[in-house]
Amino acid sequence: MTAHAPVILDVAGTALGAADRARLAHPLTGGMILFARNWESRDQLAALCAEIKSVRQDLLICVDHEGGRVQRFRTDGFTVLAPMRALGELWMRDEPGRPGTGAMAATNAATAVGYVLGAELRACGVDLSFTPVLDLDWGESGIIGDRAFHRDPKVGALLAKSLMHGLLRAGMANCGKHFPGHGFVKADSHTDIPVDRRSLKAILADDAAPYKWLSTSLSSVMPAHVVYSKVDPRPAGFSSRWLNEILRRQLGFDGAIFSDDLSMAGARIIDGKEVSYAQAAVAALTAGCDMVLLCNQSVETDGGSAVDELLDGLAEAQLKGHWQFNEASEQRRLALLPVAPALPWDTLMSHPDYMRALDLLP
Repeated sequence: MTAHAPVILDVAGTALGAADRARLAHPLTGGMILFARNWESRDQLAALCAEIKSVRQDLLICVDHEGGRVQRFRTDGFTVLAPMRALGELWMRDEPGRPGTGAMAATNAATAVGYVLGAELRACGVDLSFTPVLDLDWGESGIIGDRAFHRDPKVGALLAKSLMHGLLRAGMANCGKHFPGHGFVKADSHTDIPVDRRSLKAILADDAAPYKWLSTSLSSVMPAHVVYSKVDPRPAGFSSRWLNEILRRQLGFDGAIFSDDLSMAGARIIDGKEVSYAQAAVAALTAGCDMVLLCNQSVETDGGSAVDELLDGLAEAQLKGHWQFNEASEQRRLALLPVAPALPWDTLMSHPDYMRALDLLP
């Protein structure tokens, strides 16, 4: 095994082809991310995850499965989860004459959401969901919107911690995103390069505050493809100042850091220049990311050559000394793999904890 397997990639279909197997077996591949196109049924998903693990048992199988608009699997028994804003709204609904009862109900419901989300995914072989969203609901961002718990960072942090507790009970790690906060800017980093012109003091006081309060609970973090121009001219995911100086040293986070998708527009321009996927990966890794994601390139008509270009380019960059293997990064990746066995689906469906959690969902 290599000293560092930083690439998280995807596959085109509902089963592995020869090219998929070769890419997953590459020593720089550390995992893969699933999308709705990889889904037909629970049995098919479980078979696909088993196929992936047959290539390498240590591969980390990930998915964006938050609830609301961002939930990849919604049929064949999967619970359709409400957007996280529903938990924030529940927080605000106190029982008449009983202040704080809404907050207590919301934290309990958030734990139930985390447990249902994590347990259902794990029953099908998925290791990690990129959740919770820690962005604040400023009312401006279309890409974040109801994915956020609340405008108040304290409310968002406590609901996120409760959801992470539910994930933990299901045997799943967590990923807070998008550091230090994507909710203030209107532009979508999938198609643009958003710029947040607030001061570092303002960002730390609001959007980034949950990362400090949750630094001992977060398993991993995903930075935003947003430029915070008064702090660093580079997007946060390519900024050593944001990742090493602020997130790790100042806020005390010591878990894994994923880049956001390198195919997004916000990742393709660095220091005013358009870069290749391999150059973007090198920039992210040298800035402090432990792993880099490249999504939706396996479906291209050229057979997914961009994925091969990333793997080959990253290997060449390592040989040339442009980035170095990082044993600590590899240990952080491996720490995200579940330890306890998952409950089989049929067992889960009648488990008292699961049935109680379903009753508590918003």
